[in-house]
This record gives sequence, structure tokens and C-alpha cells, in this order.
Amino acid sequence: MHASLQQARQVLAEQAFSALLGTELLDYQRGKATLRLKVKDDLRQQYGFVHGGVLSYLADNALAFAGGTVLEPLVFSSEFKINYLRPAGGDTLLAEATVIHAGRNQAVVRCDIYDCREEQRKLCVAAQGTIVRSPPPAS
Repeated sequence: MHASLQQARQVLAEQAFSALLGTELLDYQRGKATLRLKVKDDLRQQYGFVHGGVLSYLADNALAFAGGTVLEPLVFSSEFKINYLRPAGGDTLLAEATVIHAGRNQAVVRCDIYDCREEQRKLCVAAQGTIVRSPPPAS
């Protein structure tokens, strides 16, 4: 059974790092997930752009949430590749992830991250990864 948006938001809230950054889950439906991160100054590198590690975190999490819509309940990233297309300097990042292919135990997912400022959004990151179903936790 597919988790609801509210249930997925609870999972995100339980991730201490995501809570620290203030990441929000905007959309969560079969094969898709969208995360938003409002950029604080301490997430920027020395030239004022969003640090690559922050972009990498956001891509990884969006990939996992989208993959989780088809592989739930427990998933994790097996691998991912990220292309930094342009520096992100806006005040909001929007990560849109879509499942490209899903099997029984793994899904290949693509994520685009947009640098949003005012009413413009520019593609700044393209990522792709493999999300795998986790075995149940040991009792």
C-alpha cells in the first residue's frame, strides 16, 4: 500500500538532518516526489552559491522518496550520480524526482533540482540513482 503524503512528511520530519535544514516534502505520489529547501546563508559556500554537498543531499533524498513510492516501506540509496549544471544562488531549491524504471527490489530514479529566485527557475542539477528495497530491520 502506498504511503500518503502526510505519512511521507512524517518520515521526512524524523530525519534529523532534513529537519535541521528545513526540507519540505511538497508532492509524494506513485513514481514521483518533490522536495523544497529554502536556502539559508550558512548553506552557501565562500562565493555565495549553495554548497555542492547541500545539492547532493537534496538530490539523494528526493531520489529515495520517489523510489520509496514504488518500493516501500523501507528503502535506501544504493548509488547515485550527480551533474552540477550551474551554480545555485537563489533563495529556494526545488528537487523533482521521477522513477524511470522499477523492478521488485530496485528502482532507477532521475532528479532535477531547480534554483528558484523570484518567479524564475533554472535547472542547476541533474542526478540519477538506484534506490533499493531494504530488508526488514532485525528484531
